[in-house]
Amino acid sequence: MQPPCLIMVAPNGARRSKNDHPALPVTPEEMAEEVAACVAAGAAMVHLHSRDKNGQHSLEIDDNAAMLRQVTTQLGDQVVIQLTTEAVGVYQPDQQMKLIKELQPEAASFAIKELIPDDSWLDKGAEFFSWVQSKGILAQYIIYSAEELERYFNLVAAGVLPAEGHHLLFVLGRYQKKQQSDPRDLLAFLNQYFSQSADLPSPPWATCAFGQLELQCLASASSMGGDVRVGFENNILRPDGSQAQNNAEQVGRLRQVINDMGRTVHSATSLRQFYNLR
Repeated sequence: MQPPCLIMVAPNGARRSKNDHPALPVTPEEMAEEVAACVAAGAAMVHLHSRDKNGQHSLEIDDNAAMLRQVTTQLGDQVVIQLTTEAVGVYQPDQQMKLIKELQPEAASFAIKELIPDDSWLDKGAEFFSWVQSKGILAQYIIYSAEELERYFNLVAAGVLPAEGHHLLFVLGRYQKKQQSDPRDLLAFLNQYFSQSADLPSPPWATCAFGQLELQCLASASSMGGDVRVGFENNILRPDGSQAQNNAEQVGRLRQVINDMGRTVHSATSLRQFYNLR
């Protein structure tokens, strides 16, 4: 019996704007309204990107505090909020770490290649991720290739990353031609995942997928026991190539597919119980 599937929604990402889709949420007020609709459609977690006054991706404390406050005020405990630490070529590891230490969200996502870009960051990375675990923050490590997944397992084996209390996200299509993913892209990640030593942990994993085949990729992941992340950060199109109305439409369609396969989905309450979140 598979556990419930976690549907995360990534409503805006770091790079898209209203020029890409007029319904893309940018302000805290727009984000709170969008998250409320996505929760009603079946999402239990939101992957939150904040923007500055010019609409640009921001890891500044004030911008993220305003976004976090607005979503929390409107949604309360109906959704688990995951703050992103995405660098977009602008922010350095110290700035990414500072954001999480200052705001201490319920969950946060980290690209290992950004937070521990080379061996000179091993000690600081180990100290930071140990602190994240100690605070009960659900850490999601973002993995872009099978090679990065192998590095993740090596970092766990070396004690740099905690062995428990986290989650993996396999990103499909980020470096493919025109950022178009394919369900078969998942195989390389799973081959690496299941080939690890039995002495290493097998944390829960999820998938997100760029491009028009997003739904097919996520359905494949869910059928194999994975969690899923959907939303305008990765794709704004329906499976037929037409433009989705909003993120909630994507969430609702995905939930229906997952339910049709005989799997239930997490609520925020069941997700907190599953991961023993604070």
